[in-house]
Amino acid sequence: MLCKRCIVSGRVQGVYYRGSTQKVAQKLGVTGSAINRSDGTVEVVACGEEDAVNQLEQWLWQGSDWANVSHVECEVLQIQPTTGFITRQNRCSLCSKRGSYFPVAPLPN
Repeated sequence: MLCKRCIVSGRVQGVYYRGSTQKVAQKLGVTGSAINRSDGTVEVVACGEEDAVNQLEQWLWQGSDWANVSHVECEVLQIQPTTGFITRQNRCSLCSKRGSYFPVAPLPN
């Protein structure tokens, strides 16, 4: 299992980037989150089989049809894999650890 945290820059908010990321992640069997950050970037935490996480990382450069990605920076995380894949507008203090998101279960709708 591999977990990565990626910060995606460019026109990535308000263009269905998080929702598209969630759909691709679910197809790949990747769990984690995609969260809008106050600086206009999107933070993606992805956990799963190494090949699937790396495929999602490559897809992050493309994003949704309306996105214009200018940069993706990723780091490997030493965390336990999450369950499900969530998207949120803003940071959630209940699922925060060292400034990132590490949900342990899907959040209710």
